[in-house]
Amino acid sequence: MARIFPFRAYRYSAAAGAPANLITQPYDKITPEMQERYFSLSPHNLAHVIRGRSGPGDTETDNVYTRAAGLLESWIASGILAREPAPALFAYFQKFEPPDVAGAWPCLRKGLIALGAVEDYWEGTVYRHELTHSGPKRDRLELLRRARAHCGQIFMLYDDPSLAVDQRLDRAAQKAPLTLLRDEYSVEHCLWRIDDPAEIAEIQRLIQPRKLLIADGHHRYETALAFRREHPELEGAARVMMTLVNTRSPGLVVLPTHRVLGNLAGFDGQQLLRQARKWFEVVDLASLDALQARLRGVPAGRMALGAIFRGDRRSYALEMDYQQADRMLPELAPAMRRLDVAVLHELVLARLIGMSAEDVRDERHLRYLRGFQAAAAEIDRPQTQAVFFLNPVRVEQVAEIAFSGGVMPQKSTDFYPKLLSGMTIYRLEQG
Repeated sequence: MARIFPFRAYRYSAAAGAPANLITQPYDKITPEMQERYFSLSPHNLAHVIRGRSGPGDTETDNVYTRAAGLLESWIASGILAREPAPALFAYFQKFEPPDVAGAWPCLRKGLIALGAVEDYWEGTVYRHELTHSGPKRDRLELLRRARAHCGQIFMLYDDPSLAVDQRLDRAAQKAPLTLLRDEYSVEHCLWRIDDPAEIAEIQRLIQPRKLLIADGHHRYETALAFRREHPELEGAARVMMTLVNTRSPGLVVLPTHRVLGNLAGFDGQQLLRQARKWFEVVDLASLDALQARLRGVPAGRMALGAIFRGDRRSYALEMDYQQADRMLPELAPAMRRLDVAVLHELVLARLIGMSAEDVRDERHLRYLRGFQAAAAEIDRPQTQAVFFLNPVRVEQVAEIAFSGGVMPQKSTDFYPKLLSGMTIYRLEQG
């Protein structure tokens, strides 16, 4: 049973300045260069809270986390952040053009911002599709302990063929938006309030029978779980801010995340290709354009990986039908054998190259990049030895694996665009 709740969100007031100077990408997408730019835009930019700077003079009582908490308190006291007058849900729409897609078209993704009950995975309401790492969770937990606030939303998926909630979001979007901005990726973000008690109750009823699948924000969700266990006495800790998106939404876009291999002792691309021919049909292609077209045109019942190697100007497609994947990977669940990312990790990285699960988890010799051309350009870097290209995972594949209790290789999915942090802020003391 999925339980969602309205809340009295904090939002930036007009006194804070233009929303585009204040609201940011999620903390884990903020590069050092982005951090510097955000800091320069405004002293009230949310990056000062969610991605602040540590310093050599930091102490137990004066550090990046205590400063973040102090900033939030001061912004509330000075009116930079203002609390909503009544509990509400929010319609959050994102209009964008998918990157790196031939003939990209404008998409509209419709989300519902609400508080959701923090539930253990074993309770059968919230499901994950990726494993998490301890480092990011330690960082986010310390910030939550100090600031007692969620500034970004967990990206949750639910399935409703009737689109009943989406229709109510559309009605809310007939009004002038509370917030409207365009981010650094030219994505337009709009926010509307839903505060009619009858409408809220109906949306709660419609969401209640759904299972929830974490699309993005696994570390933050598990941080919320840990904080709830630490503070059972704090009512607000039992809820976390989330944006719920219907899997039937035409604006739900998943991009592939390509793999860049480098600094691996004894690596030989041609030897890898010779070994790969035992299991794959290796197709030799004259250009990157031909490879990209080949990957996009994989027929039903087959999968394909792309590969390029340093010092070799050819491109290669490593193809396999589903029956061969079943023979090669009997230890994997059937749904996992249909994922090109699982085939890459299990057969190419592990068996052919010899990378361990710890190598992959700790990103030794391996980097991840979005965008076909951006990944291809990495082959000219001296430390790069190979680039492997993937097709995007389908949402229904993610759901099938997650709802059966499975988890996918890390960075298997890249739901685009990201949900901005700071559109709404939830302070846990409010319950």
